[in-house]
Amino acid sequence: MTDIHGPTSHNYFSQRLRLHYVDWGNEEAEPLLMVHGGQDHCRNWDWLAQEMRDDYHIIAPDLRGHGDSQSMVGGSYGSFYFVYDIHQLLHQTKMTPVNIIAHSMGGHICLRFAGVYPELVKKMVVIEGLGMNQERAQKYESKPIHERVRAWEANLRKTSGRNKRRYATLDDAINRMLEANPHLRPDQARHLTIHGAHQNEDGTYSWKYDNYVRTGNPGGISTEQSHELWSNITCPVMLVRGTESGRSAPEEDGRLAHFQNATVVNVEEAGHWVHHDQLGVFLEHVRPFLAD
Repeated sequence: MTDIHGPTSHNYFSQRLRLHYVDWGNEEAEPLLMVHGGQDHCRNWDWLAQEMRDDYHIIAPDLRGHGDSQSMVGGSYGSFYFVYDIHQLLHQTKMTPVNIIAHSMGGHICLRFAGVYPELVKKMVVIEGLGMNQERAQKYESKPIHERVRAWEANLRKTSGRNKRRYATLDDAINRMLEANPHLRPDQARHLTIHGAHQNEDGTYSWKYDNYVRTGNPGGISTEQSHELWSNITCPVMLVRGTESGRSAPEEDGRLAHFQNATVVNVEEAGHWVHHDQLGVFLEHVRPFLAD
């Protein structure tokens, strides 16, 4: 495996939180923002960034509550708080208009950002970032609001009593990473674990994300409002899906129709982390799309 020459590490502030991002240099080049998914971290982009750093000025943040960014205390992980964080990073680094590659929850966030600020985004590649399909979303939204709030509160109390899972050794954490994504090579899993876990005082290892990021938000916007934001995006969008992820195809379930200018790429032999599972194929699609 080729050694990865890493990026520089930086901090910025958003809503009084100290948030972390990495910068791959090449400041004279066209800007490219890479945004990770839930329970992940900015160094999950290392292989992709290494391939693209000669052509773009790449920055990649750790979202609040993830990686080396601070966690919320008594606050929210609602999607528009993440949107604000992304906007604040781009505002401070003066990197707009920007190209974006985002994964999963990061894609969900960046689609909302682009719907609110379409003039700030040149092109977007979104990997498995459309969220739950319409059937599941409608089932959730059909529940009375008092039931949704009660379930959310119960989940918060349950989360407050949870301790982070501890792994006796780094190898145990790596094995858990391989269980979560069997497409990963052992060297990939090791790299992701080294950057995605910290060693506790007792010598065990835990993942670098706040358990509260999974508690949800009962007061989020509706599916119809989300689709309205998608329809407000003016830049070209590439929606990437791994055929083995279990997610529905947006060209078949109706979600593609809510975009002005979007195409779908289905990647075979890839799960939820397409950029890990089939990096070469992913680059074959992404490079000409961004360069066009």
